[in-house]
Amino acid sequence: MKHIFQKGSNSEAPLLLLLHGTGGTETDLLPLAEMVSPGSSVLSVRGNVLENGMPRFFRRLAEGIFDEEDLIYRTKELYDYLELASKEYGFNKSKVVALGYSNGANIAASLMFHYEGALQGAILHHPMVPRRGITLPVLSGIPVFIAAGKNDPICPAQETNELNQLLAQAGAKVDIHWENYGHQLTRSEVEAAGSWFNKNFL
Repeated sequence: MKHIFQKGSNSEAPLLLLLHGTGGTETDLLPLAEMVSPGSSVLSVRGNVLENGMPRFFRRLAEGIFDEEDLIYRTKELYDYLELASKEYGFNKSKVVALGYSNGANIAASLMFHYEGALQGAILHHPMVPRRGITLPVLSGIPVFIAAGKNDPICPAQETNELNQLLAQAGAKVDIHWENYGHQLTRSEVEAAGSWFNKNFL
């Protein structure tokens, strides 16, 4: 997968797996990594799917309606890629925290929905529920930060609450940060993610 790897200065800090939103690239979230955990190594990946020329991590049938078959396939593709990248770059694949926005947050949540131990934690900016009606792996004590907009037209509050419920039922330790905005990333939610990360991982 097209990506950027940057070695961090703090070998004890988890690696940050950066996953962009629709139409983004692997450079988009690098400033966020710098704000959240400047000492972490970073693996920033570009989605392998194109929608009208815009990179994404999996196909969708319409706004808010995912192509479930493709989501499952692409989640496995990313999971397998982490294994390869950990060997190539020498990072501990059991110490990976995903930082995703929108479509990237959805594939990060999907990793947790499908693979036990895929992530040590996750920062999900404006995520949706990736799949319904499946049994999640055991996520005992895995910290998850969700940033959501109270006026988000793409991801309504009930979606955030349902994702929180599903993750919590599987044992994850979820913190939700609400903003009075829409689907855009805000500086204050990134700063809140940084404080949360420091408290949970450093």
